[in-house]
Amino acid sequence: MKKFHLLAFAIALVVSAPVVAQGQAQLNLPRTILSAGIHQIDAQVARTAEEHAIGLMFRKEMPPNEGMLFVFNAPSKQCFWMKNTLLALTAAFVADDGTVVNLEDMQANTTESHCSTKPVRYVLEVNQGWFTKKGIKAGAKLSGAPFKTTP
Repeated sequence: MKKFHLLAFAIALVVSAPVVAQGQAQLNLPRTILSAGIHQIDAQVARTAEEHAIGLMFRKEMPPNEGMLFVFNAPSKQCFWMKNTLLALTAAFVADDGTVVNLEDMQANTTESHCSTKPVRYVLEVNQGWFTKKGIKAGAKLSGAPFKTTP
């Protein structure tokens, strides 16, 4: 009987571990400052597969000039969905040089895929409407440490 209780306890820990990891990964991600013209974004940087999977899930709010920058190893077609994401977001699919390839508005808690129209290495998620309010569209250039600049 003790073995059963220990096994049940171990299973409960494993099942609850992702929730704990989500809170920790979200709080401990490094940050970078990105610029879109005169506008700045304080972005958390998600680099690992686990950080990508957790993203902005379960957050109830995000300050107006914050976001999350997803960094992938190589440019490829990137697709995002909003399962367990409580905030409506806009995803900017961004080329290596910081050019916004396309923008996709994403509704909260949906499983609809939103994809880049070209291969990209970066995806920046911000509160929905942020880019529109700032007049930023596809073709605009973001700047910051992650983006390569050409001389």
